[in-house]
Amino acid sequence: MRILITNDDGYQSRGIGVLAAAVDAAGHDAVVVAPDRDQSGCGAGIGQWHMDEHIDVQDVELEDAPGVRAIAVRGTPALAVFAANLGAFGPPPDLVVSGINPGLNTGRATLHSGTVGAALTAANLGLSGLAVSQDYGDPMRWATAAALAVEAIGWLADAPDRTVLNLNVPNTEPAAVRGTRWATLAPFGSVRAAIADNVDGRLQMEFRQVDDELPADSDTALVFAGYAALSSLVGIRIGEPLVAADTVERPVVRSA
Repeated sequence: MRILITNDDGYQSRGIGVLAAAVDAAGHDAVVVAPDRDQSGCGAGIGQWHMDEHIDVQDVELEDAPGVRAIAVRGTPALAVFAANLGAFGPPPDLVVSGINPGLNTGRATLHSGTVGAALTAANLGLSGLAVSQDYGDPMRWATAAALAVEAIGWLADAPDRTVLNLNVPNTEPAAVRGTRWATLAPFGSVRAAIADNVDGRLQMEFRQVDDELPADSDTALVFAGYAALSSLVGIRIGEPLVAADTVERPVVRSA
């Protein structure tokens, strides 16, 4: 399979290099197209670009994946997916893999994740996508998430088109992971946003560790318990009508 690998931390992040090397070693045709700078928190946004303007792209080298072609893009991960799907960097991909993000993308806050946003953008374009994140620690044991990501790629290959999986992995050695579990979305992720200061026109926000009790089958709780958490996500879709269609009054349009 031809696999596009991207992230929201920029091509300089070690996580994307380790992931690209693992995907390449598994026999896939891997190409990396990632932001040229940190784009964390951009969700599925494509940023501002116009038909009469160009987008800066540059071939780069990844220290951990020297044999994999890598391109840095002045833009978001979702934009990278769009461009790759249009054939900007060779044949369009069969699958999009995003990560490895240093830090979990769990709970409803995944809405704002650029890592997850790239995978959801893939589904919007008719492809399947995998978002991969690993709990933050020092050191980061990237190989753990990379190995599980390769396994998840195998599952996606047999899944229907537009399938999106969100994989979150403990920052442990591979042998220490207790297994992979299907997970629900927690009410919030591993950290929560809070206001640190708001004085004289200066607003400062910060992230604080979560100490609330979470559902045992939620993604955040499972990772804290030592499991890799796997969630199936659905992007934009129409919701159910609030009332029966034949009870909605339609405005009468009169000609002038």
